This record gives sequence, structure tokens and C-alpha cells, in this order.
Amino acid sequence: MPFKKATSDLYVNPAKVARTQSNVNENSRSFKRSDGNVNDNVMRVDLGVQQTFMPQPAVQENFPPSALESDYSYQFTGQTDDIDAHVADNPLYVTDYVDDMYNHFRQQEVEKQVLSNYMERQQYINSKMRAILVDWLVEVHLRFKLVPETLYLCVSLIDRYLSKREVSRTKLQLVGVTCMFIASKYEEIYPPELRDLVYICDNAYTKEEIIDMEEILLRTLKYRVTIPSAHTFLIRFLKAAHADKSMVQLTYYILDSTLQCNGLLDFLPSQLAAASIFVARRCIGRNTWSPTLLKYSGYYAEDIAPIAREVIREISSQKELKAVDNKYSSKRYGAVSKYEFTIDF
Repeated sequence: MPFKKATSDLYVNPAKVARTQSNVNENSRSFKRSDGNVNDNVMRVDLGVQQTFMPQPAVQENFPPSALESDYSYQFTGQTDDIDAHVADNPLYVTDYVDDMYNHFRQQEVEKQVLSNYMERQQYINSKMRAILVDWLVEVHLRFKLVPETLYLCVSLIDRYLSKREVSRTKLQLVGVTCMFIASKYEEIYPPELRDLVYICDNAYTKEEIIDMEEILLRTLKYRVTIPSAHTFLIRFLKAAHADKSMVQLTYYILDSTLQCNGLLDFLPSQLAAASIFVARRCIGRNTWSPTLLKYSGYYAEDIAPIAREVIREISSQKELKAVDNKYSSKRYGAVSKYEFTIDF
């Protein structure tokens, strides 16, 4: 389904609107630099190089004249909302500190970013094998009914470890399941038991091997597990976007699909979260960007548009990996995987 263009009587040429730097966080600039075989009961990843990835058709690009100016002007002309006002009296929402928290997250995402070129230093694995591994981990995550943050932390641990240590093809799945084990203990109230993880790997690894890898991995990362993931920013940005249920489901589908794409590591988590909302809003026919999103994300629509294009290109090239599509094809997630994304901006 192609994007629907949002229309509004309030649209004006943004070139005529003065931009105030106070509305934009210093981080608003773009930071872009320069099949698993699954059994019904157990899952074991086949990372052999003999697997072939069929080339995908190019995503259609359509850039109508003057569309950018008309589509993006609402971010300057609409009303800005205080998204924390209605929960200011609830101490559970820590509204007095939330802005400071996200400013800290912005600093941390830059310091802890892993760029996609780390795979060039790996002799035995490549980005396709990583994508297969993440695809399998999405199934494991769904099977154990874990919280979203566990999956994002797991993938972050994998990338940070692979950026520091060389890993053989036979040990890549061990790294993946160990990262899921660590992330589960970090995020879940009731994490999966070790014997369940051994079973889900088809007994390819023993409990002792997973425990030994856990120690190696944590020592390599110097026990620095916490990161501000794209999901962390997405929660805040969805609130600023005044998202309904269908928009939330579609945004989660887009962002989950980015996990398999090694090339998108060159973007910051906050940028990927913002790009997912950008694509989802266009898809369901809402204004591309809003003044409230501009205030709380710190990004102009013009900053996010090129990232959103790259997100669509990358996830469209990974359609042979079905875990995320299968997950979001169910009614529980709104069957949002049926959407087809077109670059018309």
C-alpha cells in the first residue's frame, strides 16, 4: 500500500518560517557516517555460506516537485503540546527528571554506537550471517514472550561483542543465545531458564558453554550492559506523536525490521526510532511531522527523511528473512506486515 500524503489547510512554505535553534537539541543533526532451518520444537541456525540471498527489486522512488516543502510545513505551524502535563502528579512517570534522562541518553547513544564496518574485521562471519542470527533470535524472543527491550539489548550486546572479538561461524549462535540469556536476566522478571535455551538450540551447546561464553562476553564489554536502545527513544517519541494503536503496531514493525539490517548501525538509535515514526505516519495518512515531535525528538523532518528512505531500502532488501513479518502478520499485532512501503518523499 503506497503512502498517503497528509494534507492540511495549515501548510505553508517552511522557508518562510523562522527556525529557532532553541527548539532543536544539539544532537538534531544527522550522524550518518560516511535461511535459518527451524524445527517445530527446536531451532538451530544454519549459518553456512552456501545459503543464497536472492536480490530484491529496487524500491520505487517518486519525488514529486515541491512535495517536501508542503509535507513538512506543519511542524512549524501547528500547536506544541506538553506530553507530560497530564501525568505530572504521578511520581511513577518521574516527569521532573525525564528531560534530563533523555539528554543523558542522547550522550550515551553517541558514545556507545557501533558502526557497521566492524564486520570487515571478522574473518569467518559476515552481515548475512548476522541477519540470519537476529532473525532466529526474533523467533526465540517471541517463543518465550519476552519484553521488547530484551530483544534490542540482546542485539546491541551481539554487535558490541563482535566489534571487539573475532568469532568463528560455529560459535556465532552461541554468542547470540548467550546475549539473549544476559539480556533476559537484565530486563525480565522471569527470564528463561538455562536448560530452555540449551533446548531451543537443539542441544548444539551445553549449559557450561553458555555460562563460559557469558563470562567472556561480559569481561569483553567490561560489564557495561546498559544502553539507550532505539526502543527507549521510541516510547518517548510515540507519546509525542499522539500515536493510536495502529500507529504503535506499525512503528514497532518497522523498528523491529531494522534489527536485521547491519547497514543501519551507522545511524543513532534515536534517529532510527524517529525514522520509524516518520514512515508510519506517512503510511497511515497523518502529517509527516508535528511541532510536538520536533520539540521532543530534536529532529526536523528534513533531518529524518533521508534516514527514513534508507530504512525502507534496507528492510525491503531483507524480505527473505520472515521472522518479523510472521510475527506482525498476526491479529495480535494488527497484521501490519501487509503494508507495502513506497519512497514518495
